[in-house]
Formats: sequence, structure tokens, C-alpha cells
Amino acid sequence: MQKEIEITVAPHKNNIESIKRISASTLKINIDRIKTVRVVKRSIDARRAKPFFRLRLLIFIDEKAPKNNFEPEYFQGELGDQVIIVGAGPAGLFAGIRALELGLKPIIVDRGKDVKNRRRDLAAINKEHIVNPESNYCFGEGGAGTYSDGKLYTRSKKRGDVKKILETLVAFGADTDILADAHPHIGTNKLPQIIVAMREAIIAHGGEVHFESKMTDLLIKNGAVEGIEINESRRIKAKKIILATGHSARDIYYLLERKKVAIEFKPFALGVRVEHPQNMIDKIQYKTEERGEFLPPSSYQLVCNTKERGVFSFCMCPGGIVAPCATSPGEVVTNGWSPSKRNNPFANSGIVTEVKESDVSDFAHEGALKGLKFQEKIEKKCWEKAGKTQAVPAQRLVDFMQDRKSIDLPASSYIPGITSVELKEVLPDFVIKNLRKAFLEFESKMKGFLTNEAVLHAPESRTSSPVRIPRDKETFEHIELKGLYPCAEGAGYAGGIVSAAIDGQKCIEKIIEYKEK
Repeated sequence: MQKEIEITVAPHKNNIESIKRISASTLKINIDRIKTVRVVKRSIDARRAKPFFRLRLLIFIDEKAPKNNFEPEYFQGELGDQVIIVGAGPAGLFAGIRALELGLKPIIVDRGKDVKNRRRDLAAINKEHIVNPESNYCFGEGGAGTYSDGKLYTRSKKRGDVKKILETLVAFGADTDILADAHPHIGTNKLPQIIVAMREAIIAHGGEVHFESKMTDLLIKNGAVEGIEINESRRIKAKKIILATGHSARDIYYLLERKKVAIEFKPFALGVRVEHPQNMIDKIQYKTEERGEFLPPSSYQLVCNTKERGVFSFCMCPGGIVAPCATSPGEVVTNGWSPSKRNNPFANSGIVTEVKESDVSDFAHEGALKGLKFQEKIEKKCWEKAGKTQAVPAQRLVDFMQDRKSIDLPASSYIPGITSVELKEVLPDFVIKNLRKAFLEFESKMKGFLTNEAVLHAPESRTSSPVRIPRDKETFEHIELKGLYPCAEGAGYAGGIVSAAIDGQKCIEKIIEYKEK
């Protein structure tokens, strides 16, 4: 017999023995009858004086729970048509898995390196300020998510089966906690092994994965794709191509423009990455001097709507690190990540505001690429102001609010270093104005947030793509070019690991669906 119940537990009682006792009391049964407890949903409620866990449980009474099997159900038999998947991020890898389930042969190509060899290039950015434009935090096996956190929270539940994506990650090595946590997280230290397991499964079941294989041309004939060119030399033929290149593959947008493939401006966001001591965020959120050993590092989610536009927190990383995410020399970009234990002494989050088409009017002559050009200008200006290195312009939060340069800076997790700069010198006026309004409102929501112990790093500029590659709403095919399937973040349709993975799988499903019609 199975029963689903909801209980609340104090942090120190969030363990299986205590949960079983509370469950038995709730169900009014002997504890010995409970054979298995599965946590269906887990969240922290910190609205009261003392925080506690809310748990939704599936209780197995007088019977053991069946073993979970989340392995993909691969197609049995000879694979059919091949599909080229450009990009080995979450969209590309999950598209590859789905192709093998539905009987297609995926050929995944990625400009970057595999996860192991990618580490050297990340070390070069952090220690030597050298940016490899083909292998960095954004490019390479697993995409941006591999080495920039692995947060799995998504609001895009209407897009597709979030549960299936999480179960697939568990099948390849993720902890089962991600199936229950309200804000699931894998961690940068654990993601690489999962990504490698996915790649090995794709190859083992008939797919192909090629690294250091940059798409340098798109082969087109009579309004349809024929294949792609790799590294300006090799050609791969296919009538179906999924473009899953991520929001930072700017050369792809230039290539599409050159090939006269329709693209368009897309609103995006720009701002800073703010970093606080983690214990300060814990005190604010948990209303206690010490978090203790039973509560995880706390997070926050903030939004402010000014008269002009919205300002919001993005990619909040408790116990995390601010990372250098430039993809070309001559620019600086920030992002954030956390290890699985989230045990670093700092908390960081992007705080960004909308960038509308009217904001980039100075680049109107660039057409669909005007947002990209605007983005590039900001990143280059920050690079120049910080000494033409991967150090970033930084300013204490209160100094920023009071319009003064910081005479010194607090410790930061950002390894390449931070340089004191008045951020009004590198960010547009509308961004500065709206950030200041938002920080005042954030202080009213989180007393103590507005402190000079917090430091702003600039810029946070790669929240999403500034370009959209338009596709048909029903078929997911490009609106003009037959056989091209713009996918996920790089095409302007999904953001984050889960929603990108869903979009990649849906592209494969659309290929099958409309092939059969």
C-alpha cells in the first residue's frame, strides 16, 4: 500500500529516522510497517521566526518500493536518417539521447574540447588571463552549464516534461535529490562525470560525437540545408540540422547573416554580478546569527519593476564563485557557479535589467545584430577599464549607490582579480539608473542587502542571446530554410539547462512528427 502525505520538520530532524517517525505518527500506524520513504518534494520555508522543511512524501506501507529505472529506452534495430546536432551543450546532448530513442542517428559536433581537456583552458583564463575562443566556460562538452553551476530550476514547466529531464540526469549519475528539491542543483564538481556518461551512451548506441569541430559553413541548396562544413575543410551531409550553439556563439549569427538566413533582434538583459558574504545572506534569510549544520546556504530571488523596465536577480549562486566567461580576447564577462556542497564563503547573483530595441538605436545600422554589437561594446569597455586583462571593473554596493569610487575593495571569489572602477563609466545610464532603484527596493525586501561589504562585478551581459533565429511554432523548422532547426538559448527560445534540454528533445520529436505526415 502507498500513501502520499505532507509533513513539516525542523532542520535537525531532516533525516530518514525522524521522517519515518513523524510519518508513522501522521498515518497513525506502527513505524515498522513503513518499508520505504520517498521524498517527492522538498523545500525550505523561512518565512517564520525559525525555518523548517516542507516535505511531500510517498510512503510504502507493508511493501518495499520498486527500484527506479530511469535509463533511456533506446531504439532497437538499425538507426535511420542521420541528424547533425551543432553544439554539445544540454540541448545538443539531450537531443542526441532523444534521437537514439526514436531511431535517428545523431552526429554531434562541438567547436570546444571534451570536459577533461577543457579544464586547462579554464585555468588559463583564471591564472594567465588567456581566453581560448574555442574552449572556455561557454564552449566545449556540456556547454556553459558544465563548468558554471548546474542549476536545474526552471519556470518553463509548460515547455515539456521537466521530470523526464531530471530522471535522465539521475540515470547518468546525478543524485536522486534533484527529483525532490524545489530548486535542484547538481554542482560544477559533479556535472563533468554526468556529461561524459551521456556522451559515452550516445556513442555506444550508434551516435557520433566530435570535439574541436567548429561549424564554419552551412551548406544550402534550393532553400534547404544539405549539411555543414567543419573547420573549413571537412563536410558532413544531412537534411536535418539542429542548431544548438548557445547564446555566446556570435560567429554563428554572423554566418547566418552572411548566408542571408533570417535572424532578428531579441531583447536581453544587462547588469552586474553582486557578491555578498554567504553568512550575511544566511542571517537575512534565516533570521538567525548562525545557519548551523542542518540548513543549506540560503539563496534569494528578487524582482523590481520600475516605471521603465524590470530588474531581476539571475543565476543566484549560494556558496558560489564569480567566474570569467569571456569567449574572445579583448572582452570581459562574468557569470557564477557553485560546487555541489555550496560551501564557498560567498554568495553571488546576477542583477540585470532589460535591454530593449530602443536602447541599442546607436547600432540600428547593424540590423538584426544591433543588440550583439551593443553587448560587445560594453564587454570591451569593461576589459579596457580593468587594464586589458580578465580582471573586472568592481565597486562596493553602497559606493555605487552614493556615486563614489571605492577606495578599496573587499575580498572576492573572482580569481582573475577585481579593479576599482566607477561602474557608470562602463555601463549605460539606463542600466545604472534602474539598478540603483532596484537595490533600494531589494533592501526593503531583504534588510541588510544594501551593504558596502557587497561588491558589484561588471558586466553580467550573457543572460540570454541578443539574437533570435526565427522558427515555425508548429514544426520548429526555420521559417525560411528547410531542414534547419534553431534550438534553445542560441536561437532565443530557452534558457538554462532544463529548458534547453527540453527544447533539444522537442526538435528531434518535431523531426519525427513531420517526417511521418
